[in-house]
Amino acid sequence: MSDQTPEITFDDFLKVDIRKGTVIDAQPYPEARKPALKLWVDYGPGIGVKKSSAQITEHYDPEDLIGKQVLAVVNFPPRQIGKFMSEALVLGLPDAAGNVVLLTPDKDVPDGGRLY
Repeated sequence: MSDQTPEITFDDFLKVDIRKGTVIDAQPYPEARKPALKLWVDYGPGIGVKKSSAQITEHYDPEDLIGKQVLAVVNFPPRQIGKFMSEALVLGLPDAAGNVVLLTPDKDVPDGGRLY
């Protein structure tokens, strides 16, 4: 069985709005069913600050995330995660143990920059 998903068109890809943002606040989210953090990420002018719930507690402490550059899908509809409204999907990849490692640009880029 393949891990690959069905092919999409380039127009399908363009529908997914992935932007770079900077974490401006991060707090524990002990009420979540799975260990998670609440993030506030600034995506710059035009998008502003969006909230996200992220299951990233294995590799990240809230205080270490402030100022971190992240990539996120910003055009999903808001989603209720417990008592927290998540407005963006911060992106990551699983490490060998399945724990999330955040996707980040390797150089400083402006907030709001769109992935292409």
